[in-house]
Amino acid sequence: MANPGYGKRVAPDQAPRTANDFAHLPRREASIAAFIDQLPEGAAMDAKTLAKVLPDYGQQACRSALRYLREAGHLLVRPVVEATEAGKRWVTRTFFSRTARPTSWWERLLRGDVPSVERPELELEPKPEPEPEPERVPEEPRRSRAYRALASLGRIDPRLTLSAAECAELEPLAARWLALDTTPEQMTAALTAGLPHPISRPAGLMRERLERKMPPVPARFTRPHTPVRPGEALPPDEVARHADRLRAAAGIARRGDGKRT
Repeated sequence: MANPGYGKRVAPDQAPRTANDFAHLPRREASIAAFIDQLPEGAAMDAKTLAKVLPDYGQQACRSALRYLREAGHLLVRPVVEATEAGKRWVTRTFFSRTARPTSWWERLLRGDVPSVERPELELEPKPEPEPEPERVPEEPRRSRAYRALASLGRIDPRLTLSAAECAELEPLAARWLALDTTPEQMTAALTAGLPHPISRPAGLMRERLERKMPPVPARFTRPHTPVRPGEALPPDEVARHADRLRAAAGIARRGDGKRT
């Protein structure tokens, strides 16, 4: 939750969620807007906070996206005077609407005249031109291929935008996919095919699909060692070779190396 007055306020009387709520926005802005739409009332949604939880965007990208969302009618940031026990103070109210609104609608909202989706306003102001996305500098330590593939899901479908914590939680499952002769492109295609509507828990949906659609073990990973008698285990050196091969395929360093590759 944000400090009083600074968290997300859900604009009233919005249209129901659809799969194309933000299809009119550029890819970056659509991904960030879909993530904000899922946040609860009062959650912090400033550029600094978003950059901390969204693995695919830095603070400057989030700041530019929020500015674009304001111009596109999805966001209203307005300083107002609020009465408190200690007296009057200035606070910043941040309203979010997945339904794009014209300036006149927001002005009526601030006056207390709550507009209705049944009484649509006149046509929105001209759509602003998106700002060019700044070149991202790779972070250190470098993320694994599995993590980067999960972080990119929001660019394929904004409803699948995952936080950094969710990407880290799902990373071991995604790494198993890549270790089984699957490319990141094949994995993301499988995860995003035939998506349901609505999507209320994108991380939960991705976990279910990662587990249910796990590819079979390739023939080249079949155990070459034939036990002399039933129940005999693989020799330790052969177990280590197989483990290193799987880690290398998934882009994960051996535990204790102190970094990811």
